Amino acid sequence: MKTQTSTLFTEIQQTLSSLPTVSEERKQVLQPLVNYIQEKLNNKELINLNFICTHNSRRSHLSQVWAQTMAFYYQIPNVNTYSGGTEATVMNATVVTTLVDNGFQIQQLSDGTNPIYAVKYADNTSPIIGFSKKYDDDFNPTSAFGAIMTCSQADEGCPFIAGAEKRVPVTYEDPKLYDGTPLEKEKYLERSLQIAAEMHYVFSTVKA
Repeated sequence: MKTQTSTLFTEIQQTLSSLPTVSEERKQVLQPLVNYIQEKLNNKELINLNFICTHNSRRSHLSQVWAQTMAFYYQIPNVNTYSGGTEATVMNATVVTTLVDNGFQIQQLSDGTNPIYAVKYADNTSPIIGFSKKYDDDFNPTSAFGAIMTCSQADEGCPFIAGAEKRVPVTYEDPKLYDGTPLEKEKYLERSLQIAAEMHYVFSTVKA
């Protein structure tokens, strides 16, 4: 195992100490993703994961960020995470504030209707670049990647993902349901922590 020259930000480590338990039912849902990562790792291949949701606005971004963070935390090499949608919209502002509350450092790199963000989880590491895009955007891999479907609408409405060598449905309830309600902040945090817990489980299960 490689020696890390950096550790997760203290605030993120504190977030990890309060993650919810992953149920046996969800572990079964996650097992194909574990298997895909393990196979790529055993073959010493790049592990490209593209998290796909309809609007690439909420769940796919949370999944991309937490997966990359957990790969770093567990020192799983050659992992690159991406996200995309069946259409491009915007990386949701409450997702951004939720990640900041979870301990990430986020810098907005551009203005406009679809801002670009740099999301950092540790010093001396490259930031995750977050913005809304289609799953087949030039920013994303075109072949040899796993397509992780984070919402049932995208999973059902997009039966073929060009270039994907593995398709894994790992769907989450949309926190958008609570936009503009008193529960908005709580539900976004709940979803972020669920995704964090499940990515924590996935990368802790893989054997480097």
